[in-house]
Amino acid sequence: MKLVKALGSVGGLTLASRVLALVRDSLAARYVGAGFASDAFNGVAFRLPNMFRALFAEGAFSAAFIPLFNRKAAGEGGLSAGYNFAERALAVLLPVLILFTLLLLAAAWPVTWLLSGGFSRQNPTPDQFAYAVTLSRITIPYLALISLASLLGGILNSLDKFWVNAAAPILLNVAMIAGLWFFHGADEYETARVQAMSVTIGGALQLLWLMLACRRAGVAIRLKRPRMDKDVRELLRLIVPAAAGAGAAQINLLISTALSGWLLASGSITYIYYADRLNQLPLGLIGIGLGTILLPTISRMLSKGEEAAAMETQNRGIELALFLTLPATVAFLTVAEPIVRGLFQYGRFTPEDAMRCGWALSAFSIGLPSYVLVKVLTPGYYARGDTRTPVRYAMLSILINIAGNLAMIPTLGHIGPPLATALSSTVNVAMLYTTLVRRGHFAADAGLRRRIPRLALAALIMGGALWAGEELLDPWLTGAMLQRYVALALLVGAGVALYGLASFVTGAYRLSDIKALMRRKSST
Repeated sequence: MKLVKALGSVGGLTLASRVLALVRDSLAARYVGAGFASDAFNGVAFRLPNMFRALFAEGAFSAAFIPLFNRKAAGEGGLSAGYNFAERALAVLLPVLILFTLLLLAAAWPVTWLLSGGFSRQNPTPDQFAYAVTLSRITIPYLALISLASLLGGILNSLDKFWVNAAAPILLNVAMIAGLWFFHGADEYETARVQAMSVTIGGALQLLWLMLACRRAGVAIRLKRPRMDKDVRELLRLIVPAAAGAGAAQINLLISTALSGWLLASGSITYIYYADRLNQLPLGLIGIGLGTILLPTISRMLSKGEEAAAMETQNRGIELALFLTLPATVAFLTVAEPIVRGLFQYGRFTPEDAMRCGWALSAFSIGLPSYVLVKVLTPGYYARGDTRTPVRYAMLSILINIAGNLAMIPTLGHIGPPLATALSSTVNVAMLYTTLVRRGHFAADAGLRRRIPRLALAALIMGGALWAGEELLDPWLTGAMLQRYVALALLVGAGVALYGLASFVTGAYRLSDIKALMRRKSST
């Protein structure tokens, strides 16, 4: 099955990147802790690049650019027509990005205030807030770098070279790990500044990597004079609604972070940030990988009139998403605090910090399947040129998120924002799914209907076993670094083995399914 093979390539590299991100965050917890410096970096200086990458690079630009590129490449001009379209898009994109970066640099103070809620509950000194603004200015150039990289990555994805684009984020994490390991400062403020510098350096490395990959693939994109022709106007028309449609979860998280800075005490933004990073591990492995693969695959099938094949592909995408996210959700609900302790609890990150971060992780994990399913369902709209419907639903989910934050923060504290984000994402998925079904663009086949309840039962069996056996590993999770990683590896390995066994016991998968999959792989 090509979908599984491609997901294995993209997912494996994305997993490597996310594991490196955990190493990066472990070092950050050790050297920066959970205080104003970490809130300034995680809540603002790093939140803005992360959001922009998700909205633009992994969401809006890919959603708008890839179907248009494929349409051009499938026409009379072939790939040359596709490359010509990419050149015209770059000619308009580059000056817009330069202007946008300059405007953000000039407006760094109000942007920092909006993203953090002014850190009102933390009551920062003028020097502390000026420090947060400086961190933002250091990371802002990353936005332009990752946007240019997304254009090149979109071309490579359309050529089925998924792995090249999936490998690029590894360079960002390597740059940040190197900065924390070799150049951490005498206190948390100096170290957070090093983190911010590493972000922009990592963005430059990502862009260089994709430029070299395009050259090796024979893709030669030249700079042209900007010209607003029909194709470029169509691209721009699709980008804005696609940003909101594909990035609702990121927008929700941004709003939650701002409200946290406004209403919650010092450290709360950092708890939410680290919980989100752990939640992003399965999301990055599954959701981004599936979204990356499904959009060009489905758009190519629909351009050839292969409606049945497109629906089959989306059924298998949902199946894979639930197969991989349901156990992660249950694990984060049952053993979230031990996982956080093993990864982050040392140096400046205290046991109380670990406990509070674990609560936030459990709240986030409730929405993990829906975060991934958004990535699986939205290509069904974008591949058909519909970016309006996802944006309407995304706006509704954002309103639900804001209402949920305002209602839950006074009673649940820092658990409120993750829980509101999870619930709003679930509502978003429900609307996307029902509309696709109503339009006749999706129907769950017999295989999907049979497997979903069995997969859920297998995940619950795994979760019960992990909860019962967690005390055996608990002493190791607060020991030396090697002990921690061994304990975490045993915990994850046991969970994977138990879930795999439970999937066969419950009948979610049969031996014949594995044999059929191996036959498909050997024939491709």
